[in-house]
Amino acid sequence: MKSNNKKALTLKTLNKSNVWDIQESDVLRMWDAAARESDFRDNEDHYREIIKTAFDLEDVKVDKPEVLKKYEARGFKTALVKTSSSNKKRIAIKKKPITRVTDLTYENITHITAAKLLEVIERNFGGGWESLSQSIQDIIESGFDISTTTLPSSMLKKKGGMYDKKVADGYEVLEIPKGTWTEAIFAKTKPRVERVHTVFDPDAEDEEKRRLEEAEENDEDLPDIKDDYNDDEDEDGDEFDDDKLTEESYRTTIDTTPEDLDLQAADVADDDSDNY
Repeated sequence: MKSNNKKALTLKTLNKSNVWDIQESDVLRMWDAAARESDFRDNEDHYREIIKTAFDLEDVKVDKPEVLKKYEARGFKTALVKTSSSNKKRIAIKKKPITRVTDLTYENITHITAAKLLEVIERNFGGGWESLSQSIQDIIESGFDISTTTLPSSMLKKKGGMYDKKVADGYEVLEIPKGTWTEAIFAKTKPRVERVHTVFDPDAEDEEKRRLEEAEENDEDLPDIKDDYNDDEDEDGDEFDDDKLTEESYRTTIDTTPEDLDLQAADVADDDSDNY
């Protein structure tokens, strides 16, 4: 399924997130296809910017075997590609590694596995979850559900405990020894959510404005706008009439009986007599 998505991608559809899903060979194939398009010259700089999100990309200035071997020794792939400034030019490209917590970004965090994440955290001097900066924690938690616990090592994997339940629920676990205690970091990939963005269409608004202006110039009837805040009408559209107010128009939240009213009147009388 993933390979089908790769085939559907082009340099035009690449963005700073999905570029992490592809490899060097994919970029070279897409570049070759895009270079045949008439708008390649106008878009090459943009394509390079997107590619550099996930790849180290360099122009090879000296195209000689000894130079190419040095690039290959550093893990680069090289290839002749068409550029906007010349017919053919050699480039060198290498996928950026994610080996340290500082390599993690909001764009790439959803393109690694939980096991890979914990491997990266483990390299962070063995300090555990709290050793990570708040900004790094926020990036990680945007793509993963994270839970932690620190217990005496002998109690960590107690049957029916948190460790047991998390593993059963599909979490990957990183154990960090701290003397006789152990910190366990549990990580599980969050399901990806498709975000829907409302796109503002200024052309549609301009067209509506133009239509109304033309109608006004031609003395055409404009659509009636209902005033829902007319104080002189009730819900049925009738004018407000003070005579319609009756006893039923007033409600109280306290139930009273004639006996209650007599008692209240007596209380008032007693209060008045105390003032003299």
